[in-house]
Amino acid sequence: MIEMMLMAHVLLGVTCMVLSVWIFVDVLHATEANQARIRTMSRVAAAVMWLAFLIAGYWYVFFYKADKTVILKGPWPFAHNFFMETKEHLVIMLLLLVTYLPIAAAGNLAASKDARRVMLWVTGLIALLALAMDGEGGMVAMGVKVGLLAK
Repeated sequence: MIEMMLMAHVLLGVTCMVLSVWIFVDVLHATEANQARIRTMSRVAAAVMWLAFLIAGYWYVFFYKADKTVILKGPWPFAHNFFMETKEHLVIMLLLLVTYLPIAAAGNLAASKDARRVMLWVTGLIALLALAMDGEGGMVAMGVKVGLLAK
């Protein structure tokens, strides 16, 4: 069950990243025809990211303590001290951006260059942060693995 939660968290995070790139490309070619799709995908990206966060939060509160102990006693304590700590703080920016995404998408993207510019920045930052978070999660998982192998 725990592994399924972690896999769902990763899958939802990657889905958010892919959706943000999809939205980015749609916004580059914003017309009246694709504005509804941009707005829908923006809401879906926000929902998917919040779901990933809720799953991760539940896992973190109830299950991470054991992994943290393994990491800190193993050869890679930086997997927690740097990567997990960074991830815990960057997630707030990611959640703010993804929550703002549907609000930014409400503008007339086909007519407003400024509205498109805001959407491009927001989706670009979401994609980059999601990619960084995915890498950080991989480092934390590797910290657990090398901690267990060192025993």
